[in-house]
Amino acid sequence: MEEAIKKAKVLIEALPYIKKFHKKIIVIKYGGSILGDDKIRRRVLEDIVFLNFMGLRPVLVHGAGPNISERMRLSGKQAKFVDGIRVTDKETLKIVEEELRELNDIIVKEINALGAKAAGLKGEENNLILAAKKKAKLDLGFVGKIIGINTKPILDGLKQDKIAVILPLGVDKRRKIYNINADEAAAGISAGLKAEKLVLLTNVKGIMRNPDEPDSFLSTLTIREARALINDGVVQEGMIPKVKACVEALENGVKKTHIIDARVQHALLLEIFTDKGIGTEIIK
Repeated sequence: MEEAIKKAKVLIEALPYIKKFHKKIIVIKYGGSILGDDKIRRRVLEDIVFLNFMGLRPVLVHGAGPNISERMRLSGKQAKFVDGIRVTDKETLKIVEEELRELNDIIVKEINALGAKAAGLKGEENNLILAAKKKAKLDLGFVGKIIGINTKPILDGLKQDKIAVILPLGVDKRRKIYNINADEAAAGISAGLKAEKLVLLTNVKGIMRNPDEPDSFLSTLTIREARALINDGVVQEGMIPKVKACVEALENGVKKTHIIDARVQHALLLEIFTDKGIGTEIIK
């Protein structure tokens, strides 16, 4: 009986959030090594399906970083990154396309198997992600920056109660395909949809002022504080595009952003449906 009462209390705590976020769009970015872990991926997809059944409108944007790097290694190519962004030549772009498409199909099948309806959307199809070549201090090759989001295919799917599963490839006016950083794609899509939240799933607790000091965890940051952490070198490497994505989303209409550890069981539900949450939230 006591165990049943505890479960009931959890549901009651979640009720205000279920009401608050009913029919609201939540954009979730999922990538990195955690995407290749079958157990973690199933738990994350279960959470996303739960959000869908609770009346929220989850949109999933995924990368395929480790899969791509492993394919490159096997083909004798070395992965190169500039500020967390993968340098993408023509051969690498082909690998990126193949790995993203394969993973997109897997995720769609797994969501469908969990009882929800999923729609796989390729970013370069239907002009979903309009892109141009990204300029940087070094030539990144076929890496794009987002110049527009066509939200219609996503919204059409949401009206049919489908979970959009989006891979981050963009296309320019000449139909040239570009690799888009998945964090940037999630930020652009969440801004285009005017989403309630952008949640970035990763394999660390959140943002730490000092990774070697557990007590230096930062639960809440403003845009100004987040930018300062990048400028001061506290935020480094792969975390840079994540923090920048959160800032961009907030500046373009998204209400709140989160960086959370997907290795924690039901991390998404804990962050969205509980008072304390578990990760770092970045707010205006």
